[in-house]
Amino acid sequence: MAALDLENRPWYVAAIVGLIIAGGLYWASDAYWFKGIRKDIEKRTKDLTTLQQKVREGKAAEARLPQFREEAERLETELQRLLRILPTAMQTDEIIKKIKSLTERGAFRFVTFQPQPFVKKEFYSEWPIRVQLEGNYHELALFFDRLSRFSRIINVESMAIKALERSGAYTINSNFTMKTFIYGQAEQAGVRRQR
Repeated sequence: MAALDLENRPWYVAAIVGLIIAGGLYWASDAYWFKGIRKDIEKRTKDLTTLQQKVREGKAAEARLPQFREEAERLETELQRLLRILPTAMQTDEIIKKIKSLTERGAFRFVTFQPQPFVKKEFYSEWPIRVQLEGNYHELALFFDRLSRFSRIINVESMAIKALERSGAYTINSNFTMKTFIYGQAEQAGVRRQR
């Protein structure tokens, strides 16, 4: 193949050849060298957009942080209130103290106070306590009224009342089961039996 002789040709032929050579060089550099740089720029642009989105989300979350803290405090207060109603521990001493304070306020006496074994349910345990007391109808009603005001849930079941044969301050004998509840799994250890 003979060498290209541009000296004897018109000027536009040299310009066309120059444009073809420049186009080939541009295509070769674009295809092999700039292509990697362009992909890197696209990747970094995408990463930058993702980071900017995360920054916007973070700023939005930061703006809502006081609201989240307030909500967390409200939920913590509600949890504490609910744990008083349905505690996670037996709190035998607390129940005994409250029942004892009821006996001191009323004109009756406890004959029996017997905690029974726990009955495991789906997410809580029932804790029955057999109670027998002597008093009169009015004092028994006051006892149940005061028992209903406890913050902890206490149900009364299987109640039987009979008149006492002897005369005196106490006219009735009442047997019933107080049932309280414990959130989660209750432990049997530590249950006291008192008479």
